Amino acid sequence: MSTIRTLSVPGIAYGGDYNPEQWPEDVWAEDMRLMREAGVTMVSVGIFAWALLEPSEGVYDFARMDRLLDLLHENGIAADLATPTAAPPAWFFRAHPEALPVDRDGRTLSYGSRQTFCPSSPAYREAALRIAGALAERYAGHPAVAMWHVHNEYGCHNAECYCDTSAAAFRGWLRARYSDDLAELNHAWGTTFWSQWYYDWDEILPPRATGAVPNPTHQLDWRRFCSDELLSLYVAERDVLRRAAPSTPATTNFMVMDNFDALDYWRWAPELDVVSNDHYLMSADPESEIDIALSGDLMRSLAGGPWLLMEHSTGAVNWQPVNRAKGPGELRRNALAHVAHGADGIAYFQWRAAKAGAEQWHSAMLPHAGTDSRIWQDVVALGQDLKALAEVRGSTGTASVAIVWDWNARWAVELPSQPSGELRFQDLVRDWYEPLWRAGVAVDFVRPEADLSAYRLVLAPSLYLVDDAGAANLAAFAERGGTLAVGFHSGAVDENCHVRLGGYPGAFREVLGVRSDELFPLLVDETVGLSGGGTATLWSERVRLAGARAVTSYTEGPLTGVPAVTRHTYGAGTAWYLATRPDPATLGALLTRIREEAGVEPVATTPLGIEAVRRRGPHADYLFLIDHGGQGAEVPVAADATELLTGKPALGSVTVPPGGTAVVREPHGADGS
Repeated sequence: MSTIRTLSVPGIAYGGDYNPEQWPEDVWAEDMRLMREAGVTMVSVGIFAWALLEPSEGVYDFARMDRLLDLLHENGIAADLATPTAAPPAWFFRAHPEALPVDRDGRTLSYGSRQTFCPSSPAYREAALRIAGALAERYAGHPAVAMWHVHNEYGCHNAECYCDTSAAAFRGWLRARYSDDLAELNHAWGTTFWSQWYYDWDEILPPRATGAVPNPTHQLDWRRFCSDELLSLYVAERDVLRRAAPSTPATTNFMVMDNFDALDYWRWAPELDVVSNDHYLMSADPESEIDIALSGDLMRSLAGGPWLLMEHSTGAVNWQPVNRAKGPGELRRNALAHVAHGADGIAYFQWRAAKAGAEQWHSAMLPHAGTDSRIWQDVVALGQDLKALAEVRGSTGTASVAIVWDWNARWAVELPSQPSGELRFQDLVRDWYEPLWRAGVAVDFVRPEADLSAYRLVLAPSLYLVDDAGAANLAAFAERGGTLAVGFHSGAVDENCHVRLGGYPGAFREVLGVRSDELFPLLVDETVGLSGGGTATLWSERVRLAGARAVTSYTEGPLTGVPAVTRHTYGAGTAWYLATRPDPATLGALLTRIREEAGVEPVATTPLGIEAVRRRGPHADYLFLIDHGGQGAEVPVAADATELLTGKPALGSVTVPPGGTAVVREPHGADGS
């Protein structure tokens, strides 16, 4: 896969979205001066400038962009030049009202915000490629342009369009998927149920609002189609840019964060020259540092190495019910945590806080209060930190634990008409990730069919849907001597959402050595006791041992005495099954036992509240120590280590200040160890 090493900006890139078109040009000179003061090295420009760049169809005005790019180059600041295709101008929709998106209930949505287009619209595609081509032709050789920024946050607001144009495109996608064989589609969708059999391709529609629960495989294929349709737009624009400037890398900003699941980024990542991400904290999350770590590890896994943080916030955002500002030191901790988990660039939305428009209350690097503000002071200080960490660029994380992450499984388990409507993929994965994070254990994320030979322990917290190849791959990992742990309701259905018959957990019965014959999901707030202490929520099932042994059983309820956690020797390895959702302390203790049995050690021994993350370079390891507990700590390190943020020798230990961060270079020995 591609990595940020293709980006020409030296060191850890630093900057944000720059929208000078929102300001008089006499402000630009001040922007340049302040960017230099803050240590900014790259800004994203032109993201929402389509209406100004092309005031009418085929008529371009590049004078402002010419001046801007020249000014950036004169000041030593690189440009991540965007195709402005996330926000078509009003003139486009007046000419092509058929390009407006239609929601599930059949309402045509108006323009007047952003991403108000149908992804399948031929008129939109033509217009998007035209403006991308004009930009490529004009700026392919401009010395300021270090990277192309294609579109912005694909699928953020228009991941699904249910119009007739989308319906026709969906049918074309289905014909390709099912080899133009309607019988194959009918079998895959199980259309004998509820008289849904299709005799003609034109009978198939998107899963629009209907009177009862739509067909689950229909819905799943729709999610796959929507992801692929947007990906085809990215690839088309990228190819236009690549033809004009083959050596300039292209990216688009993913949204690997808690509340976004529209796109299958395993399919997207190989198409990017630089893999980048937008990540925003949820105000309701009291430990958002865990989501930063999880998202960063997932991004590093998608990229196959370092990646670029394209957007996050200096303080509050503007789109949540209550938008929490960041506390003292949080801006720095957040940014350096992203670097710890693989980011080779840190950027914000946006450079200068807007005084008008839909995001006028979104924080920025230069806030409404100006330079006499804590945010500005923190932004300048962070620029110095990133400069001190320049040598970290290109290093990456290594892990002996992998967590299985699959967007198809995520989409499928959250479809309606499950045994429990409380199942949420992201929550279940975070349950298992959190104890590893607290222990300082490095984690990769993998697809079910990935090469698992580098790992001692593979965890599948939620893998409701898995195909035969993925299931066989995970079983073979255990058989060869690995440790596999699988969460409840995994392996239940195949890639077509067909239940695997013969008992649960379906595809994993043999490797786990269990067979469940009935599911007993728990009511909201219902708990059951577990032997050895602790409780469980959300889920239970009647597990029968078929070679495994019980580790923990239920002590109350209809399944009293039935195994809740099992362990099975399989080939040369071990397979665990968690048939319920233990409370956090119980789950943490169980996962500690599992990983210790697998021989997995933390990257460093640190006191409670200190996050430890290690990046490995060709000549040194870089140990990031981040204090989230506010107490600070003294942490032992190598005798020849150096703390990079201060430049001081560590001499065998380093002090992490309360709420602060230390980054320690530990040189490799002569043998590279």
